[in-house]
Amino acid sequence: MQADHISSLLKTDFEDATVLVEENGGHYHITVVSIQFSDLRTLARQQLVYKVLGEHIANGSIHAVVINAHTPDEWLDQN
Repeated sequence: MQADHISSLLKTDFEDATVLVEENGGHYHITVVSIQFSDLRTLARQQLVYKVLGEHIANGSIHAVVINAHTPDEWLDQN
């Protein structure tokens, strides 16, 4: 699966989001910055992202992922 396809899938569910996807041999590092993560713990944020990608993980087109999910304010503080 191409990184831009993963980005497109995530932007469909997280319309207001900034999505960054880096691919390295079937392993993906995904960063999603969305207001939808406000008031959610890290696990709940990751579950929202996994929900979008679950079918692709299950069928093996996505082998492994690292997910970073931030609110816009958190992202600004880190960058």
